[in-house]
Amino acid sequence: MSEQKLPMLPPSVELETKAVLKQLAKANRALAELKGYADTIPNKHILINAVLINEAKDSSAIENIITTHDELYRAMSDASSASSAAKDVASYRTALWQGYELVNTRGMLTVNMIIEIQGIIERNRAGIRKLPGTVLRNEGTGETVYTPPAGEAGIKELLGNLEKYINEDYSDIDPLIKLAVIHYQFESIHPFYDGNGRTGRIINVLYLVLKELLDSPILYLSSYIIRNKSEYYRLLQKVRTHEDWEEWIIYILAGIEETAVETFRLAKRINSEVEAMSVEIKERLPKIYSKEMIDLLFYEFYTKIVYIQNGLSVTRKTAAGYLSSLEKEGFLVSEKIGKERIFQNKRLYDLVRHT
Repeated sequence: MSEQKLPMLPPSVELETKAVLKQLAKANRALAELKGYADTIPNKHILINAVLINEAKDSSAIENIITTHDELYRAMSDASSASSAAKDVASYRTALWQGYELVNTRGMLTVNMIIEIQGIIERNRAGIRKLPGTVLRNEGTGETVYTPPAGEAGIKELLGNLEKYINEDYSDIDPLIKLAVIHYQFESIHPFYDGNGRTGRIINVLYLVLKELLDSPILYLSSYIIRNKSEYYRLLQKVRTHEDWEEWIIYILAGIEETAVETFRLAKRINSEVEAMSVEIKERLPKIYSKEMIDLLFYEFYTKIVYIQNGLSVTRKTAAGYLSSLEKEGFLVSEKIGKERIFQNKRLYDLVRHT
């Protein structure tokens, strides 16, 4: 298949059809409910980290980078002994955090920031494609289904146009409709040798944060795309070949609605677990209970003696004693990973793993 000319944004067709607006209302309602609830959680980092871990795993799985929660947990605890796949997933999570910090600091999302995010994902500095020959193939048949733009100058021109579309409001098009357009355009530009899919999925949530539809990066479409993978690729291709934007936009909006509802439920379960464990520790270990301790126990799946030592400003011996007491009471499970002992918050781990 020869290279298709990729039009600049904005699209020249009507995007806000009756069917799109109907699904848009549902997506915006679900997203607003999630944002409202997330704002009430005392320590948002707890929810952010839990959601990020699942997203990093799911987004990588779309690219056939398969790892388990156990492997990812070990990669976060001790990268030196991690599998290659687990390192890839951990890098994705680092890229998400970096992107969020950049958008928060700069109030925009630029091509240079996107290049930086992709570099973290891939752990290299290859940057924008310079060599010809990139094609997208059907996984099953090996047939070439799409040839993205070639030539560094042309790719940079398309990315510059995309950056403008992301950061400037051309019209009163709803941001969620624009998100669907942005995702399509980025994946069709396919600007990097590797990591385009994962980078594109990070751009989605950064755009939601940029447009203040979310305050924190807690909504990702990867689990939805995994469940509807063939439809995702079919509808992407339909825009390329028939300019059929309506079905694609409805697909993305339905994904936002479905994922927002799922994340809202997860947020409530995590919040309930935090409250339940707080009450139990206060009752059974009143001498070591503090809000700061609870925050540290739920910040990640795991904690280390040094985290408690620094987080609570206590001696190493005291921190070790706290963790030992929590393990004896069944709140934590420890194991030796690498050279140090890691204490896992098993209740949080099981809750997130079975989401």
